[in-house]
Amino acid sequence: MRILHLTPYYKPAYAFGGVVRSVEGMATSLVQRGHEVTILTTDAFDQQRRYTGASDETMDGVRLLRRPNVLPGLRRRFNLSTPRSMKRAAEAILPSVDVLHVHEFRTLENLLVTPVAAKLRKPIVLSPHGTLILSTGRGRYKRVWDLLLSPGIALRIDHVIALSHSELNDAKSLWTGFGTRPRPTGFSVIPNGVYLGSFNRRKLAAGFRQRYQLGDAPVALFMGRLQQRKGVDLLIEAFKAADVADSRLLIVGPDEGMMPLLKGLADGDQRIVFTGYLDGDARLGALAAGELFALPATGEGQPMAALEAMAASMPVLLSPGCNLDEVEAVGAGHVIDATVEDIANKLRLLFANESLRRKMGARARQLVDERYSWDGVAARLEDVYTSLC
Repeated sequence: MRILHLTPYYKPAYAFGGVVRSVEGMATSLVQRGHEVTILTTDAFDQQRRYTGASDETMDGVRLLRRPNVLPGLRRRFNLSTPRSMKRAAEAILPSVDVLHVHEFRTLENLLVTPVAAKLRKPIVLSPHGTLILSTGRGRYKRVWDLLLSPGIALRIDHVIALSHSELNDAKSLWTGFGTRPRPTGFSVIPNGVYLGSFNRRKLAAGFRQRYQLGDAPVALFMGRLQQRKGVDLLIEAFKAADVADSRLLIVGPDEGMMPLLKGLADGDQRIVFTGYLDGDARLGALAAGELFALPATGEGQPMAALEAMAASMPVLLSPGCNLDEVEAVGAGHVIDATVEDIANKLRLLFANESLRRKMGARARQLVDERYSWDGVAARLEDVYTSLC
């Protein structure tokens, strides 16, 4: 089967950002199962830089086609790409494609490419990646987009793949508001996945701990963009309230305006370590060095960082907004209230008991192995694609 993935940005090799890693996992796992996969994207490397490599290249069996951004300043300020010749590229490749799979909903890429696919009668699949609801950010922008542009795009979508039942309900509610009728097989739930082999604690932990002077202390890891909805400020307050002397809080992620506030909350506490943006082996090193993972976020969809932490054998402390409530049922972590008191209590519990951390971490890795492997996810994607073709 020939599959075209459409995404506003793409950087392979375990890039920072859950959507990018999700698209990478889908694409490479589908190639491994014998499919022909192309990713059509822009030249955005991150919010500040352009990709300087080839505009047409193949990585791990996946063909990558990148179109240049006309106004990179909009990408930096509003996370909005402005691809040049994207429609022309789609017109060239879509005739030989079986399925178009688009990622995120409110994008100029979808506005340009989905009409081409619809005209050619190509099935269109959407993965929103937790971006449908207004609480995930840019609420005013989303309202205007939905008023002017979303109904037309929604009418062209044949199938929506949600990450969780919560996102499934959000999608159905949004589509009802657009006046579209879901088809009998129009919605499904398929989670994100991970590659267990990428998370080797022994290989990377020692070097990372030495680099950031973590010593032998148990480390609570936060990994994500430093923005309000991630709850990192709440986590810092809870860590200080827990007041476990021999512990560390490792905060990994690019600043999106919160660093002055977070530095103020840390108030010079040497146990709180900010690394900034990490990628590649450095990011995997942070996952190897962590002893537990905490993400008190809202509107997350299903965070890749949490799945990767579990793959790295870490127990997790997650808010209900992470949509991974099963971690508590299997003993792989706790679903926490978004309060300083509850997070602090759970941090104390896990910091104080290494045996409990190891036991819960083993259950976390087992949960990922059983339910969140990329090969299993790819098999379910195949079923959706086949039903549409």
